[in-house]
Amino acid sequence: MNSTKVAHEQIINFSLDQANGTPIYRQIIQQIEYAILSGRMNCGDKLPTIRSLAVDLKTNPNTIAKAYGELEIRGILETQVGSGTYISDKKPAAQDDSLNRKIREVIGRFIHELRGLGVENKELIKLIETFFKEEKQNGG
Repeated sequence: MNSTKVAHEQIINFSLDQANGTPIYRQIIQQIEYAILSGRMNCGDKLPTIRSLAVDLKTNPNTIAKAYGELEIRGILETQVGSGTYISDKKPAAQDDSLNRKIREVIGRFIHELRGLGVENKELIKLIETFFKEEKQNGG
């Protein structure tokens, strides 16, 4: 899997998968929407600039602009000239089937790989709980 991950101010972690068939601009839109719906991003939070995000993700600035533009048309983002792009008070629709499908695919691959390593369901749950506890202790 060819993917690029970039963290911005620990609010959102963009992860692009060039091989999954979903256009990059749609992946960015989905991840911003999910960050809002999950409460990781809130009204007034500032997004990275188009140029800086394009450099970080190693993608064309027009791709980022297209994603931001679509979200702005839908009222989810607001651009303030000279200041930046911010999350508006309008929430995205909670039912994005493509995002839900992608999440289920990732979880399915994860579980399948762990089962291939001989990890049983109860042990899997314990491993995930331990991971989150350790992550929280390490400030993650």
